[in-house]
Amino acid sequence: MSTSSQHSRPVSRRIDSIKHNGDSSLDGARPRKRIVTHNEAYLFALRVAYLTYLLQPQARRTQQVSTPPPTIQRSSSSINDLIKDFSILRDSKSTRFPHGFMSELEKRLTGVIMGKEKKPEYNDAKVKMTFAAFFNAFTEQGFRKRMEKDRRVEDLVLIFFSNATKALQTGKASNDDSWRLMADRHLALFVRLISLILKDHEWSRDRPELSSRLTNLETKLLANDQDLTSQSSKNGGVSTVEVVVPRSYEVKDMQLVQFVGGIFGLTKTQMQSDIDKNKVSWTAEAALRDLKTYQNLLSLNSRKTLRSDDFDLEEAYEAWKKAESPDLSQMMLAIVQSNPELAKSTARSNLPHFISVGSSSEASDSGYSDLSRKMSEVSDVSSYVIDQPVDMSSVSLIDNSSEIQQDEDNIFTFIPPDPRSYYRFILSSALTHDLQDDSLQPSKPTAETPAIKLLSKPSTELLNEICLRWRIPFVSRIILFLDVIREKFIEKTVELETLDEAFTFIKEPLPESRKTTNNMTSLLFDRSKWTLVDFALNQQILASLNDALLRELYDIALQCYEPKPPSVGPVMYVLEHHVYEDPSFSKAPEDLDLFTQQLHEGLREKAFIMYKEYLEKHLPQDQQSWEFFHIIELGKAVMTLAQRIQKRYRKNPEIMGVNPLTALTETILPLYAEDARDIVARILQLAKQRGEEVPVEDGFDLYRELVEVRKIHSEALPHVPFAFHIEELLADFVWRWIRMTESTINNWVDGATKQDDFQVRSQNAGQVPTEEERHSVSVIDIFSSFNQTVDRIVQLNWDDDLQYAKFMTALAKVVCAGIARYCEIVETKFNKEMDRLTPEQEASASQTRQEKWMQLAKDAWSNKEKIEPFQFFPVSFVKLNNIEFATRQLDKLEREVNVDACVDVIERNTPPLNQRQRKINNYVFTIKIVEAEDLKACDINGLSDPYVVLGDEYQKRLAKTRIIYGNLNPRWDETVDITTQGPLNIIATVWDWDTLGEHDCVGRTSIKLDPSHFGDFLPREYWLDLDTQGRLLLRISMEGERDDIQFYFGKAFRTLKRTERDMTRKITDKLSAYINHCLSRRAFRSLLSKGITMSSVSQYFNRNRPMSTTQVPTQAEVTDALKPLFTYFDDNFAIMNQTLTSAAMVMVMTRLWKEVLVTIEGLIVPPLSDKPSQQRQLNQQELDIVFKWMQLLFDFFHAVDEETKEANGVPLDVLQSPKYFEIKTLNFFYFDSTDNLIRTSERMASATASRQQAQRNRLSAPASLSSMSFGGAAGLLGTPSTRRSKSIMLSRNLGTMKKAKEEKRKEAQADPNDDMILRILRMRPDAERYLRDRSRQKERLAAAAAAELIVKQSLMAGGGRMTGNLPRR
Repeated sequence: MSTSSQHSRPVSRRIDSIKHNGDSSLDGARPRKRIVTHNEAYLFALRVAYLTYLLQPQARRTQQVSTPPPTIQRSSSSINDLIKDFSILRDSKSTRFPHGFMSELEKRLTGVIMGKEKKPEYNDAKVKMTFAAFFNAFTEQGFRKRMEKDRRVEDLVLIFFSNATKALQTGKASNDDSWRLMADRHLALFVRLISLILKDHEWSRDRPELSSRLTNLETKLLANDQDLTSQSSKNGGVSTVEVVVPRSYEVKDMQLVQFVGGIFGLTKTQMQSDIDKNKVSWTAEAALRDLKTYQNLLSLNSRKTLRSDDFDLEEAYEAWKKAESPDLSQMMLAIVQSNPELAKSTARSNLPHFISVGSSSEASDSGYSDLSRKMSEVSDVSSYVIDQPVDMSSVSLIDNSSEIQQDEDNIFTFIPPDPRSYYRFILSSALTHDLQDDSLQPSKPTAETPAIKLLSKPSTELLNEICLRWRIPFVSRIILFLDVIREKFIEKTVELETLDEAFTFIKEPLPESRKTTNNMTSLLFDRSKWTLVDFALNQQILASLNDALLRELYDIALQCYEPKPPSVGPVMYVLEHHVYEDPSFSKAPEDLDLFTQQLHEGLREKAFIMYKEYLEKHLPQDQQSWEFFHIIELGKAVMTLAQRIQKRYRKNPEIMGVNPLTALTETILPLYAEDARDIVARILQLAKQRGEEVPVEDGFDLYRELVEVRKIHSEALPHVPFAFHIEELLADFVWRWIRMTESTINNWVDGATKQDDFQVRSQNAGQVPTEEERHSVSVIDIFSSFNQTVDRIVQLNWDDDLQYAKFMTALAKVVCAGIARYCEIVETKFNKEMDRLTPEQEASASQTRQEKWMQLAKDAWSNKEKIEPFQFFPVSFVKLNNIEFATRQLDKLEREVNVDACVDVIERNTPPLNQRQRKINNYVFTIKIVEAEDLKACDINGLSDPYVVLGDEYQKRLAKTRIIYGNLNPRWDETVDITTQGPLNIIATVWDWDTLGEHDCVGRTSIKLDPSHFGDFLPREYWLDLDTQGRLLLRISMEGERDDIQFYFGKAFRTLKRTERDMTRKITDKLSAYINHCLSRRAFRSLLSKGITMSSVSQYFNRNRPMSTTQVPTQAEVTDALKPLFTYFDDNFAIMNQTLTSAAMVMVMTRLWKEVLVTIEGLIVPPLSDKPSQQRQLNQQELDIVFKWMQLLFDFFHAVDEETKEANGVPLDVLQSPKYFEIKTLNFFYFDSTDNLIRTSERMASATASRQQAQRNRLSAPASLSSMSFGGAAGLLGTPSTRRSKSIMLSRNLGTMKKAKEEKRKEAQADPNDDMILRILRMRPDAERYLRDRSRQKERLAAAAAAELIVKQSLMAGGGRMTGNLPRR
């Protein structure tokens, strides 16, 4: 709030003394409470209005009289004498025409010449002739340029007169002077045209001196001719003269008097009667006497005028008094001039002269005129106002009661006893009249102010005359005007806009009289020049307005919650800019604090009422009909109201320190939260009693609404907790939705696969499909379902991290189940397509045993090498593409779910390991069927087509491997997961596949899966002897099935990867037969012997017999030997490349490369075993051929472009696998002596044992003695390994799978073993004893490791037997 200015400090001190000091000498400074009657105010207003009529100039009328013939004569004054006024002031800017004038003059001259000028006096032909003559000189470039520079009017006048004289003299006799008067007349028309141009463009307002002198020049030129449009009679005639119209003294001729009657409600007859009765005393002479009396009282320092006691400063009083005397003289002179008869009774020396405008340094009464024009409407009728610079002085505003009693009969005629009270009464009456006058049009609205009605022009003229005659000071008039406006505002008869405009117009200067108005504004804001009474009244006005505005502000603010409330801006604006900024206003801060508190409480009560209305509107009375919908609608209503208030008060959030949004939210939000909690609980209770369930969608909708309410609650009330935990109350709806999703996930997958024809989605049949078009719609549909399922929970914006993480875990389980189902269906369809019989197999199925033998002999004799490519179906490749696409989509979903963050949240909110025991109910055993050796031959060719079937003790099939054709030492490398809740006996049966009839049993073995034996979660390898001959290698590991999001994603990834691997292996199996054919020892014989002789048939059945070589084959011959294989690959790759994606193509080629490496390895060394092998060791020549083949195949699979040198095949890091390096290192040991190989093997075995012992001590887990075992006790107990390769947790996304693969590669490179040496030793008959000793050594070490493991597991179980409580990993 503003403080008082420097000038106002003494005033404040004096006012305080007036209010609180009882000094009788200052009693007169207080505003008198004089009661003014209606009739008294009317009579004094009537006197002033009647005096205005008396002082107005009398009207004149024209009258025709006969005149003798005039004598035409030229004025004695020359043209130079006429324009001498311009010459005297030729350097003054005020006599120069403005810029742009020349262009406008040219337009008007053209109009005159063309006859387009509207003024009739310019239509004369001679006028057009003289103007045309001047126009020629005017448009001359040099003259025009000089005129633009000098801008002197006299130059234009002289040039026009010169050209007009020449034009009018043309054709006249030398003694004919009639043209001279015509020249004056035409020059006067030219001067008039200049004046019209200045007036039309409002240039005359800025150049009053120029306009005045042009008018004088025109008058002089027309001295001999007043009417230019008529022809004067040369022979005499009738002329017109002006005569004064006598006054009628009738009210109908007195406009201001009529207006007084309108204000006070009197008829013209009544006012005429009053005037007739008092016109003898209401004379101009009485008015002059009043001024003389007032002047004398001012000189005597009477209390009838203002005295020094009425001002706070003596300087202010002296300044007022100094300006008052000359103003009185000016007013008396105006009265004498209006009535010259009065001059006879007034000494000439006592009559002052009018002073020029602007000569006085003090403020003048012309401010009244400015104020009039600003307050009133625009009117063409002007009232009589003394337009002279006289100051607004006043009569005495304070009188002692004694003087009032002594002067019962007022000494003045026109001035009332208490001018201030009378003026206020008349002002109030005039304002009331104007407000009720429908004919009074309001001001035009602008962008800043609306249309308002203040005082009309007649009212303002009347009040102006009253202030002038009664000597009401300017400041007093303003203060009284504000006091009347205040009264009207409190009485509700004027609007707030009118109050604002009343303050505004007295502060802003008028542009047309800025100098004078600035003086008045200076007086208004210089409080040191105010009278004490005005200052005190101003304080009372401000205090009263403050209370009234605060009341109105309170009423408006209580409507702020309505849909369309009134704005508090106007009230706040008036308070802040007109009340609080006024230095006279003083209010205690405690009062404003009290208002703030009351407003805040009022808003809270209003908010409570609004909430109750919403509650009654949206919540039924019957509880049985309550639904979540009602809570949602109630919440929306609350939210809409809060958002509307927030938006409404965004720029100005507070009203006098009160925030409507805060008052609203701290009232209705806690109420809504408590009611919502109770209503939800009641709805759930009633639904349970009825045996019904509330729809899940209703729960989700309710959650969204409650969360929005809670969000606003937390923003508005950060320190107030929400009434209840929404997530805890509504979590069951999410669990129900997840359970419903889980129950329908298989149906989703089944429906998607049934509708899928597994065709590429190419839009144009003739074009090669793009990468994104090579998978079918089923995989897109199921992952769209998965994403929608996850998004459904994500879009809830669940605000409980632990619950959200558990939701995501449950959804991960659903996704895992869906992917498992999809993989099962797709793989089943894929296997059915891939296991169909080839044409050769179908033909062979119908042959007898003898026919099969004969066909075998024929094939051997004809050296049949050509094997037709397998006819792959495009739909089969699309299925593989789908699995590859599903893997990428699952990885994307895993990142979007943010699995690691979910795990972190659950772990942070889960007790530590030492405070909990995790009960594992389900165990996942991963069984890898690695290989078999020395199987029984079941076919007539001395071989078997083995495959393995795993079943439980109840003969339920659990898994089945693929078929390896024509092999007694097959390698499957297939993995299966088996979930169990306790120990489970597994029976492994090796079968021989036959085209016709039943399949033959090759052998059978069994193993018990006991979770207590796998408590360390480390993988083990078991060599299981078959009940016939041979043995089977199984690699078994166990994981506890965990309710863990990483576990479920890992399980899903592993399912996809296994399906992808099995399907890829199915494809490569169709090619492996020809790979084995081309990379066989028979191919060696063909290459080294340059063809096959008759002995090749017998050699086929004795393929281990040493081969004799004649000469070393060339590089071209070695390459040509593989051309059939390369052609075979190209044919099949061409088929695959049409459908498989790039990633799937590389995956198939990678798998083929592994098959190539395994085949090449089989050529060089036998499989790992503790028994001697019958396989012959290759010689150096044969070994070189094998390595050349491997290099050729390496280059073929790498597929480097000869031009660009870019690899288009299998990446280099995939080709250079550990198996590749193992084969490459065979050169170092292959031809070494047996003794050296044994020593190297022992040294490497000792180093490996030392490393594993150190690792066992570090991990407190049994060490792996080798990556294999030779059977016996070690085979029964299993050889443990510290590596967790291919576990579910390491397969939870593509990143972890890639990282695990890299670690496995590094580990294989950093941990060399002697496996290759032992495989070489199998081909050395003298190493049989060493192999047997190593086998016994490993059996002992494995038995010791198993015993140690049992002891450690017992210790972990607390000294007792191992139970199902396993520590969480």
